Amino acid sequence: MPAHPAEFYSKTRAARKVIVVDLGYLGDSIHLVPALWEIKRNYPQAELHVAATPIGCELLSMAPCVDRLWPLTRTPKGTPWAEQWRWIRNVRREKFDVAFNFSGTDRTVFLTYLSGAKQSAALLCGRHHFYNSWLIPTWLYRKDRTTYLSEQRRQVLASCGLSLEPLKFDLRVPPEATAWAEKTVPAGAVHISVNAGHALKEWPIEHWIALAQTLLRERPNLRLVATSTSKTADRERLEKFATALNGPQLQVFAGNLSLAQLAALLARCSLHVGADSGALHLAVVMGASTVSIFRDYLGIADWLAPGEQHQYVAAPCRCVNQKVQPCQAGGRPECLAGISVETVLRMVKRQLATK
Repeated sequence: MPAHPAEFYSKTRAARKVIVVDLGYLGDSIHLVPALWEIKRNYPQAELHVAATPIGCELLSMAPCVDRLWPLTRTPKGTPWAEQWRWIRNVRREKFDVAFNFSGTDRTVFLTYLSGAKQSAALLCGRHHFYNSWLIPTWLYRKDRTTYLSEQRRQVLASCGLSLEPLKFDLRVPPEATAWAEKTVPAGAVHISVNAGHALKEWPIEHWIALAQTLLRERPNLRLVATSTSKTADRERLEKFATALNGPQLQVFAGNLSLAQLAALLARCSLHVGADSGALHLAVVMGASTVSIFRDYLGIADWLAPGEQHQYVAAPCRCVNQKVQPCQAGGRPECLAGISVETVLRMVKRQLATK
């Protein structure tokens, strides 16, 4: 057992199999990628496995540093015990030497322990329990909460003794997805993402409609591309947006794209405008400039991409970080409704002026 986190790498560098347990959704999985590249480089002789949600596995399948993925469903109702037990049994058969956990949530801590890895290290960012040290021998800490989450995770590895090279994502979009995007999406289009993973993170659809109408009226040659997930609520919001615009300047993909196609689509776009969602982080990775709309909350810096090409507006919010959120009953975030169309329009115009 390592006596200190800094000794972790020196005592595990001969590992032949490494697993990273991370059951986050799209944004979390994107921010995991740079850390995976560092693990692969520091353990060059080891197979690198990752346990992730299905959407995480879809994203990480485009990361060449990952040798094998272990999907595990995560839903509000939980994972059926039979499925979870089969997953644990199959993972333990791999006989992992090392396990890393960057989320520190209760469920992933137990799954990291149950993976059977000989040595494990986890980031302390969830709830602290008296039994934590019984399950995970080495606990790690984030020293800087003001940087992008992907960089924070790399620095956590540095505290374990791993060496770091410049940050990289280096996702490889399948050629067929790239070919599809080149035939379908005009180069330099603006991607609009009107949805988020939670209703209280969504700018009112009326604001999105007014923004797009003004942009297209002032810039007749501009092309917009709007996408959504296959969730019913997301499709309905996008359909309302598309119906209001109803013109050849807008292309709509309502829940019918693979993640690889979405990545290829974003690589064709010059600008992404959207909510606090995984699509924002995918746009950053694929090289698009961004304008994003946030509620102001504790830890927001984790999700703010650095650089002038990435701009955001954040509204003070009385709901966020509260156990009972006042706006929950109405399903409409009053703080975001207070962000004017004119404010976002000015940011979009500034970004377009640099293209």
